[in-house]
Amino acid sequence: MKLDRKEILKALETITIAGEGKNMVESGAVANVITFGDEVVVDLVLHTPAMHIKKRAEDDIKKTIHDLISPDAKVKVNIKVEAKENPNEIKGKAIPGIKNIIAVASGKGGVGKSTVTANLAVTLAKMGFKVGILDADIYGPSMPIMFDVENEKPISITVDGKSKMKPIESYEIKILSIGFFTAPSQAVIWRGPMAAKALNQMIFDADWGELDFMLLDLPPGTGDIHLSIMQSLPITGAVVVSTPQAVALADAKKGVAMFMQDNINVPVLGIIENMAYFTPEELPENKYYIFGQEGAKNLAADLDVPFLGEVPIVQSIREAGDYGRPAALQTASVIETVFEEITRNVVQETVNRNENLPATEAIKITTMAGCSAVKK
Repeated sequence: MKLDRKEILKALETITIAGEGKNMVESGAVANVITFGDEVVVDLVLHTPAMHIKKRAEDDIKKTIHDLISPDAKVKVNIKVEAKENPNEIKGKAIPGIKNIIAVASGKGGVGKSTVTANLAVTLAKMGFKVGILDADIYGPSMPIMFDVENEKPISITVDGKSKMKPIESYEIKILSIGFFTAPSQAVIWRGPMAAKALNQMIFDADWGELDFMLLDLPPGTGDIHLSIMQSLPITGAVVVSTPQAVALADAKKGVAMFMQDNINVPVLGIIENMAYFTPEELPENKYYIFGQEGAKNLAADLDVPFLGEVPIVQSIREAGDYGRPAALQTASVIETVFEEITRNVVQETVNRNENLPATEAIKITTMAGCSAVKK
């Protein structure tokens, strides 16, 4: 007896694998069918390692061939498992046209990370660089307010035959934020995969064009969003923002440690100290260290990372953020001078990093037994 390959494939079209929705031939699960006289070998590719599904597929193939082709057929089934692509998983790849991706992070909330990001961005733009901001703080987006574009909505444009989001532009900065897609009073209550999918779309489904710097405004802490971002993009370097008090410094230290971990290895460009001191207008020579003195500067020295500068407590910084015009735009002001110095330091550390270190790779994240393992 000689078995016919076409008849076997037609018989296999009557079998559906659990969770696939199509028959195993149409779904592509049947990789190959080889016949040798009364013997048949079926190579099967499944997208799940579940033993009961593998066993059922094998039993269904044998039963179907015996029932529909020949009860004497000798059937062997080889099963290979390949993980199915997860649409919520962010893939690690560079974005064409973007030269440097700088993550701005903080271990603790409320230290002014988003304010620093906004003022770094406008200062870079004033220096002649092309700049974009990805507001990756999914649960507390700030950039739409800080750039006075909270009522704007990105439009869809066609680029090279593909539909892309056009970032909102303000003060020559290209911006994308989840805040453009939700109502101001709407809480974003998403699990990790939903947040990852939103970030994926803002990163890779947007027309960022040519940028010298993309600044990533990360959420506080060291959690799922941070891992997703580092999984998605090869980050040039990270800037950590902290206030001087001990409770903020303890969290900032954890933030630095996250980036410096061997299997993450994102270069830390330095630490910025925000709310460093207060000088009242009527006493311009006085400095009051409300939250402690030089705490972030000392932390930078302890961790052997650059200290990028300090930002004083100035009422106009808060007012400018609230009114949607970053304070560094104020010409001939103390704040303009402060952020020019900090931004020059960030640029210099980026140049040093690019000259002396290899390009950063996006990390790969695997999950085993419910625990996350991070590897290169």
